[in-house]
Amino acid sequence: MVNLVAAQRPLLHGLMKMAGIRPYTVEIEPGTVMSFWVPSETITKPKKKDEKPKIVSKPSKPTVVLVHGFASEGIVTWQFQVGALAKKYSVYVPDLLFFGGSTTDKPDRSPKFQAECLVTGLRKLGVERCVVVGFSYGGMVAFKMAEMYPEMVQALVISGSILAMTDSLSVASLQELGFSSSSELLLPTSVKGLKALLSVAAHKKLWFPDRLHKDFLEVMFTNRKERSELLEGLVISNRDITIPNFPQRIHLLWGENDQIFKLELAQNMKQQLGDGTTFHGIKKAGHLVHLERPCVYNRCLKQSIASFLASNEAKK
Repeated sequence: MVNLVAAQRPLLHGLMKMAGIRPYTVEIEPGTVMSFWVPSETITKPKKKDEKPKIVSKPSKPTVVLVHGFASEGIVTWQFQVGALAKKYSVYVPDLLFFGGSTTDKPDRSPKFQAECLVTGLRKLGVERCVVVGFSYGGMVAFKMAEMYPEMVQALVISGSILAMTDSLSVASLQELGFSSSSELLLPTSVKGLKALLSVAAHKKLWFPDRLHKDFLEVMFTNRKERSELLEGLVISNRDITIPNFPQRIHLLWGENDQIFKLELAQNMKQQLGDGTTFHGIKKAGHLVHLERPCVYNRCLKQSIASFLASNEAKK
């Protein structure tokens, strides 16, 4: 029987190409490869089916990097944002390690390692400076990028994420949501588990037939062992948490009904991060704010990016 989610992939790929981005794989180092969707004008168009495209130019417009969360790969997460941004910006959409076609034989499962690989990949693609937009797990990776590579990351937009998952926050959040572990919440193995994840992640109650849930589980939740290790690699001791002094401007763009990382958490983080951080809440939206209210989200996102870039120009 045809997997309905897999069958929609060619359509999504076609829409991404129409929006102006195409797939490209970067070898980060021997044993580690990362999949990206990159601006079409920066790579050659293969004439033969098995021919690999080549990088021909650096991005020609201000660069925006969209970093996905834990439940799906890059273009599935950001399918409603790419078209809204691609006319004005050079948009790059990576798949983090163990998502999409990205893999590594290295044992490191930390957000720091994801950030290092992502920055290496972007540099190989000719990206020198960028605004990074991070959602959920991707927000933690984005924070690491900004901390470690301030010369590359000009500014951050973060949705539904935190600086780091401490052990106390992890336990408290999971207990409140009614789950025993991060894997139980984020790596469902059954239709019932996936429905529970969606009910927590979305403000509006979504209905899909069980067949579609089964197909989504089969296609999107691959590399389960490695992804479980990524979740373990997220949690750090309360004693080890420090608030970096970010030189970049940061905008927190939140669903006001987020049940995973609640509004109060975002507002507390704004205070911790200091004067360079702004906050905006979107009503009638949960953790999946960019999918639930894409028009409002895109308007706010575009305003933030334009403001960041104008501010950077004024400083020159």
